[in-house]
Amino acid sequence: MTVQTSNNPRLTERFTDALVFAAALHANQTRKGPDEIPYVSHLLGVASLVIEAGGDEDMAIAALLHDAVEDQGGYKTLDRIREKFGERVAHIVEGCTDDFSGHNRTPWCERKVQYIKHLREDADEETRVVSLADKVHNARTILLDFIDHGESVFYRFRGHKDGSMWYYRSLVDAFRYAEQKRPIREFARGHERLLRELDRLVEKLEKRTGVDGRSVNPCRE
Repeated sequence: MTVQTSNNPRLTERFTDALVFAAALHANQTRKGPDEIPYVSHLLGVASLVIEAGGDEDMAIAALLHDAVEDQGGYKTLDRIREKFGERVAHIVEGCTDDFSGHNRTPWCERKVQYIKHLREDADEETRVVSLADKVHNARTILLDFIDHGESVFYRFRGHKDGSMWYYRSLVDAFRYAEQKRPIREFARGHERLLRELDRLVEKLEKRTGVDGRSVNPCRE
């Protein structure tokens, strides 16, 4: 394999520092499921998708830290991220967070409904790309685990099967709505590739589970 070198690498020591910081924050955390996969695998996967979509270093760093506030300390952790990596990274991380309590105390439906609304109405381009990469990586994992383990994969999630299918189909719709109203310019090609992949993954999950995400809504008032 030929390795291409560059005198102007896109990733600097800031990315390395963020990787170390993220690995330390999530050191005792594993992904949901029986295999106890270190959580950093998800963070690396999301960062990889963001970089491949054309994201810059700040976006890649935000990808590494996108779950830090929700899982590891709430607003105090957000303040640490802002101090260490700057306002732009903190802004993206904040935009990818649906629970700032640090303990998942907010009811599931309330969090998800508000986050979908945020994506549809408020989230900027950079936040949408990082959030979309996160959802793609999660959906990939759910699909593969469903193939291996069947219905039990949904026992991990507060929304269970119907709620999960509703949420992921609603995410696809929210990202598409946002793109129609506020088209992404700088990262348009990478964003569209990620969105097409998320749509395909959700379609595959809908076929395998027999649940159309648009036909169920456990959060309807």
